[in-house]
Amino acid sequence: MRRRSLITVVAVTAGLLGACTSQDTDDDANAPRPGTLRVLASSELSDMTAVFDRVREDTGVRIRPTYMGTLDAVDLLARGKADGAYDALWLSSDDYLRLRPEAARKVVSETPVMSSPVAVGVRQDTVRELGWKPEDVTWSQVEQAVQDGKLTYGMTDPARSNSGFATLVSVASALSGAQSALTDADVAKATPRLKEFFRGQKLTSGSSGWLASAYRRRGTVDALLNYESVLKGIPGLTVIRPRDGVVTADYPLSSLASSDARTREDVRKVTADLRTDAVQKLITDTTRRRPVVPSVRPAAGLDTGRRRELPFPGSRSVADGLLDSYENELRRPSRTVYVLDTSGSMEGDRLAALKKALAGLTGDFRDREEVTLMPFGSDVKSVRTHVVDPEDPEAGLAAIRRDTDALGADGRTAVYTSLERAYDHLGADRDTFTSIVLMTDGENTAGAEAGDFDGFYRALGRDRRDIPVFPILFGDSSRSELRHIADLTGGRLFDARQGSLDGAFEEIRGYQ
Repeated sequence: MRRRSLITVVAVTAGLLGACTSQDTDDDANAPRPGTLRVLASSELSDMTAVFDRVREDTGVRIRPTYMGTLDAVDLLARGKADGAYDALWLSSDDYLRLRPEAARKVVSETPVMSSPVAVGVRQDTVRELGWKPEDVTWSQVEQAVQDGKLTYGMTDPARSNSGFATLVSVASALSGAQSALTDADVAKATPRLKEFFRGQKLTSGSSGWLASAYRRRGTVDALLNYESVLKGIPGLTVIRPRDGVVTADYPLSSLASSDARTREDVRKVTADLRTDAVQKLITDTTRRRPVVPSVRPAAGLDTGRRRELPFPGSRSVADGLLDSYENELRRPSRTVYVLDTSGSMEGDRLAALKKALAGLTGDFRDREEVTLMPFGSDVKSVRTHVVDPEDPEAGLAAIRRDTDALGADGRTAVYTSLERAYDHLGADRDTFTSIVLMTDGENTAGAEAGDFDGFYRALGRDRRDIPVFPILFGDSSRSELRHIADLTGGRLFDARQGSLDGAFEEIRGYQ
């Protein structure tokens, strides 16, 4: 099994920190300042700018967030890398924290600020075709619609996204009939039904934002599984909270044990302000999350009916086992072409960094995954495809490492010609999550030009146009050139200049 432990996602610290975004642009952005809270926050909270501004007006305390995935944030805490760097923690849920004591003891307070349950957003015409009454729908009905071939959906990667894992727990709990927190026996009992359920997943993502964009762009799935607040922002969806229960995020704001008394008082003031009626109303109106103060009504359009709240797994072994099952058995397999710049400019440290990143990535490849290495210089140098066979996974992984170690640097940089070859290699649609990863350290200097590739891409059949390219900005590559490729194909640009090549490859895993 190569499924990494739920709470021990491997990432180079520099890569994690480099991938973060902050609202501060000062040179010494992470230095503590009076009246400023350095908050390690879930990336979902990037929609809270208006709320942060209001809190600053009310309290004089400035919230300076650094956005990061929930799992990565927990890992950072557990390894002590947040000590002295952050004053507070604001994740979508602290449930992960409780499964890892070395992270949990870094937190000295925990106050819920708002909430959002897992939900199913279904196209309105699909709801009519299925004859569903939204208030009565259960997860079993969703499962049956998938089995009947009448429903396909997208959801985020549970190994990297809190919304994805909360969705996985909701489905597993409901389909197993668990009456309390999931156990190993519950997961085993639900596995046959879960396999059927996840046949309907046709779209995956490392983030809710990209998932929503891909849904709009492709128009090929009937539904999305995510937090209610995300789904409410997508036109044309009927948002359903299944009657047999869901997991809810409560977004607690917490002081960190490494902070001083003055800072903890600032956290207390901010928390108190966030829970006032005025700010709670601002939160629900602008983010579609639910208020936690009874005197404030949820924003218009949020269902106020009660639903069963499903508990989070009570042990780390159950959580890890559920994820391992999802990654290696339940979900559709992945199929990826790695288009790798090995031109002359990659000689030396850059090629060494590429080899190191790829070798490290083999620890994360899943059962049934198909991996193609396509190194290029003035043209494509070779095309080597390997499959991680569940019966003998090490054979495929060892072959990938051998091919990686054999990479050599020479030639010019044929970016667009190589991408065309990657699409040709992928050919007709297969029942996989299919993508192309492009890593280059320079601009295109050989072969097809940008306009040639644009024409090639637009002439592809619909199935292949739905294959995204995820470019990695590295070395002297052109941001505008790579962003255009990502935008054209529906992918996303990853920046290894601000972090590390290891971190960029690892982050892309959530989209494969």
